[in-house]
Amino acid sequence: MLLASRGFKVTVLEKAPVVGGRNAAIHRNGYTFDTGPTFLMMKFILDEVFEEAGRNIDDYLKFLKLDPMYRLQFDDLRLEPSTDREAMMSQLEEHFPGNLEGFARFMVNEKRRFELMYPCLQTDYSSLRRYFSRDLLRALPHLSLGRSLLDVLSGYFNQEKLQLSFTFQAKYLGMSAWECPALFAILPYVEHAYGIYHVQGGLSEISVAMAKVAQECGAELRLNTPVKKLILHKRDVRGVELENGEQILADEVVINADFAHAMNHLVPKGALKKYTPAGIDKREFSCSTFMLYLGLDKIYDLPHHTIFFAKDYKANIQDIFQRKALSRDSSFYVRNASINDPSLAPAGHSALYVLVPVPNNSSGIDWERDKAPFRDLVVQAMEKRCGMADLSSHIREEIVFTPDTWQTQGIHLGATFNLAHTLSQMLYFRPHNRFEELGHCYLTGGGTHPGSGLPTIYESGRIAANLISRAHGVPFSSKNAKV
Repeated sequence: MLLASRGFKVTVLEKAPVVGGRNAAIHRNGYTFDTGPTFLMMKFILDEVFEEAGRNIDDYLKFLKLDPMYRLQFDDLRLEPSTDREAMMSQLEEHFPGNLEGFARFMVNEKRRFELMYPCLQTDYSSLRRYFSRDLLRALPHLSLGRSLLDVLSGYFNQEKLQLSFTFQAKYLGMSAWECPALFAILPYVEHAYGIYHVQGGLSEISVAMAKVAQECGAELRLNTPVKKLILHKRDVRGVELENGEQILADEVVINADFAHAMNHLVPKGALKKYTPAGIDKREFSCSTFMLYLGLDKIYDLPHHTIFFAKDYKANIQDIFQRKALSRDSSFYVRNASINDPSLAPAGHSALYVLVPVPNNSSGIDWERDKAPFRDLVVQAMEKRCGMADLSSHIREEIVFTPDTWQTQGIHLGATFNLAHTLSQMLYFRPHNRFEELGHCYLTGGGTHPGSGLPTIYESGRIAANLISRAHGVPFSSKNAKV
């Protein structure tokens, strides 16, 4: 979208019949489901990239700011975090007395951390000089190196369930709050400072809108066009070969496929030194997700977003990340967007999206054997905990994704959140937007810098577009002045 608006001749090659990948829509007999992302944070980044393409985002998408943002349901209490400071303080006083001062400190301290970290997330790390930038040196004392997200939150709040209420966002990164780097305390801050949005029709509409703008600007979009491999001349990418044998040459190639899958399947053997199959195997990857997409002939009185915590949350996390086993008592997330968006289902019906974090396919779990019993366990948990006692009798459409499904779709190990966001796999140490192993090759998506999650993925696209524009001497205006 950005490159086409700047006058580049752009061809988009999409293997699926629709755009979006993990942010595409699934349509089934009148029901519409988002495949993956359902939370839109940091909407201002999305606004900016449309503006930089010469468009007003409101001409393409309709947004709804959610307040409360979501419901957090524990076994014995619920919290409904809000961007309304007074409402938030009132809930804290009711459920977690004595923590108001900690919340005030959280908002002040994490605002400062975010302001220092944000320029680092906008920088490209194509050289060590870029890594040791003034921005990073300024942010370094505020990164709480050596501490986990839970360590930081325990400094603000004195009750474990309140701490967990501000650490579940580590799931966006596919990580445990006990292992996730402390700097990601900026995630719950960003939610409380800027809010969470729904897009009418589903977040998949963002991809559709971007495709429309790109085409309006002259980009060619080719659907049902899987790429077989990159075309290399020595260590320079010269184009791609399609599955049908057609070759397309280009001055620059941008890869938006799952990073590890692309390295293992799209790059000719022997071309890589760092990201070889053996090198990929040494990397740490996120957890996976078990998904239920349910079309119901009923609309339940449940909020737009609800996170249900396992009774023993830490044991559930250890099952996912250490033991790599399925939990009998799992945490899970339910999106009931039909209460705010009737376009997602027929009148009087609803489209439920259910996500259960599970181990990735390094676990060795036999999903062919375990898929049906685990599905039944999740539905039973929903019937018991969601106020949906009659759920089974109202299911009219059902789609199930396991880690095997994700892997079949070209996601390495079924790790839906890509490379884990450990300190050794962030910033300069994450695959670069100007790919360090091959010339004329750029990376976007969750497997490159800045990381997974819609806002950072959009930023990866902006970084790549700005790098390419500068490489070709094409002037542009961007709110990301770092590239």
